[in-house]
Amino acid sequence: MISKGKRSLAFLIVLTAFIACACSMQRESAQGETYKIYYVNRDETAVFSMDHATTARDKEELVAELLEQLGTSSEKLEYKAPLSDSFQLLGYSIAEDQLVISFDENYKKLPVTTEVLVRAAIVRTLTQIEGIQYISFQVQSEPLTDASGVIGLMSADMFIDNAGNEINTYEKVNLTLYLANERGDGLKQVTRPVIYSSNISMERLVVEQVIAGPAEGEKVFPSINPGTKIISVNVKDGICYVDLDNSFLTQIYNVTSDVAIYSLTNSLVELANVNKVQISIGGSTNVNYKENVSLSTVFERNLELVE
Repeated sequence: MISKGKRSLAFLIVLTAFIACACSMQRESAQGETYKIYYVNRDETAVFSMDHATTARDKEELVAELLEQLGTSSEKLEYKAPLSDSFQLLGYSIAEDQLVISFDENYKKLPVTTEVLVRAAIVRTLTQIEGIQYISFQVQSEPLTDASGVIGLMSADMFIDNAGNEINTYEKVNLTLYLANERGDGLKQVTRPVIYSSNISMERLVVEQVIAGPAEGEKVFPSINPGTKIISVNVKDGICYVDLDNSFLTQIYNVTSDVAIYSLTNSLVELANVNKVQISIGGSTNVNYKENVSLSTVFERNLELVE
């Protein structure tokens, strides 16, 4: 028979364990999720991230907290906060999946390279928030512009890094791409501004953008299965060799074989160093696409499909 004293001691042990567990759960709940805060390095040549455990819960609270972190110096002295003292954050507003951030006129005084890195750090940080897909910048209530005109809506996809590596110096390019028309039996040309990492080839960038499909505001439709993975992209003697995984063969959109093939081909041939395109699946060209197009063919530009 257990004595009254022992029962009391056992009860205290269980109670203590329960309280400790409850406190642990409370701390975990209060801590929230972990987000990456992106910083610019002191040399202003790259963007790097550090983890931050949030305490906020809803979308607006998260935006406020992450913006505060973007203006707070990093624990690593070699990283600089993107929201620096050289310009001021005037405010922000949220409308559905878009976040508009306003700065004072000093933002325009940032050197071009610095500004692109700052923009990359802010966009990559804030688009992690569920429900925030696009971000636009304003300076004194006017849309931010660069040498190419109004920058407009930005998404994380505009700031492409290389296979999960840290983001390096960014450049901006206007890509000419060909995507499907509404019927899926022809191609339409679009010009898409993309800010990309300098450690990625232009050929791979084009393939990634075609696979990604239409961007916001483009009146075109997807031409390739977005689940397609790129194995390699190389250029030799004017021929671009594009090796994809088997997902390319699974067409989930109602487009013709020619639309899928020449969406890639025409887009790549827009590059000065590419004249023809060879597509392979897992290293093999002994494959038919939709049973009627042999990938052993070296494809050339086809403008007859373009509206």
